[in-house]
Amino acid sequence: MSKLRLGPIVDDKPVKLSIELPGTLHRELIAYAEVHAKSIGLAEPLPPEKIAVPMIERFIATDRGFATARRRR
Repeated sequence: MSKLRLGPIVDDKPVKLSIELPGTLHRELIAYAEVHAKSIGLAEPLPPEKIAVPMIERFIATDRGFATARRRR
């Protein structure tokens, strides 16, 4: 039997985190969500907990230092 190219599949089950944010950061997330909603034509801005996830994903995906360190592991 040949070896498959597809490796183990990561479990994408959501994990709930409970964190405390400084008030200033929370207000910035709300302001960002408002600007984001206007820029893409949403009637209402997304709540901070919904907009934070794609922001964190984007940050990690574009952090070159992290990518380099991760490859070295």
